[in-house]
Amino acid sequence: MRPLENDLFLRACRREPTERTPIWLMRQAGRYLPSYRALRERYDFLTLCRTPELAAEVTVQPVEQLDVDAAILFSDILVIPEAMGLMVRIEESGGPRIETPVRTASDVARLTVPDPEEKLSYVLDAIRATQERLQGRVPLIGFAGAPWTLFAYMVEGSGRDDFRRARVLVHEAPHTAHALLEKIARAVARFLHAQIEAGVHAVQLFDTWAGVLDPDGFLEFSLAYVRQVIEAVKATAPRRVPVLLFSRGTAAWIEALAETGADVLSVDWTCDLTRARRQTEDRVALQGNLDPTVLLASPEVVAREAQKVLARFGIGAGHIFNLGHGVLPETPVENVRRLVDTVKRESPQYHVPRGNASL
Repeated sequence: MRPLENDLFLRACRREPTERTPIWLMRQAGRYLPSYRALRERYDFLTLCRTPELAAEVTVQPVEQLDVDAAILFSDILVIPEAMGLMVRIEESGGPRIETPVRTASDVARLTVPDPEEKLSYVLDAIRATQERLQGRVPLIGFAGAPWTLFAYMVEGSGRDDFRRARVLVHEAPHTAHALLEKIARAVARFLHAQIEAGVHAVQLFDTWAGVLDPDGFLEFSLAYVRQVIEAVKATAPRRVPVLLFSRGTAAWIEALAETGADVLSVDWTCDLTRARRQTEDRVALQGNLDPTVLLASPEVVAREAQKVLARFGIGAGHIFNLGHGVLPETPVENVRRLVDTVKRESPQYHVPRGNASL
């Protein structure tokens, strides 16, 4: 692989000393950028995802325009359910829709564990195209939805805040639920493995809807399968890359999340970074965790709240600045630039300069 000009993100993932705190943002390539909106006037969302050259263009936009420290591949978590045999639509107003949701054991039996090189080759081609455009400027992050979050969409048939049908299924038909989660976990692990082979520098698992489960359900239907995926990726990947885990609404289980094998825990804005660092005893790096709505306030508020996040983590290695969820579509670009500039300017005070590690 081409040597990186900026490896701050990867060093922070490994909890190695850095000169400052690296920053990238979930959904940093998206509707808040005029350049992205211009492309969307010509292409629908799924066409952007399925066309490697377009996906690469969108992925690189925030690197070129915002000077963030990592790129994350432009894609969607629902590419896996589609590759497993479901019909997925993305509606402009209603979000994702799955034509025939999974509700029964026979529905589960019809699903396949896809070969990524066959069913998801467009994603792997997008990785290679993106690396050509990046030319080693910053690391590229690949990703996938975590098993429970994909399960929630596949059973519900759409995105909704409570995922009622998915939660009923785990109580009413736990054997069916486990059979589906097992298939999804195998598909996710194979997909992440293929992304690493294609050239990403790190991978992130998004368990966006883990927080809708009760404590027993979280441990049984979310955490267990996250651990299974991470173990499989680390056992089979062609090279060692950091694995990041974003599990929203689960700050109460931060210590259990740290035992999954993830190298980095990405935490939402409801998590106290100071407490999370103490609870995990610096065994994992922490990523986050500015409330995305802060970016809708004035630039002065953005700078002030960013400094609070830096101070909450405190002095030392292993912090990657990010939001507690994705950039909101209505976010002013100038506020995102103010955030990136603030982190770059203010974070060096929390890091020991190279050569002074023994001080």
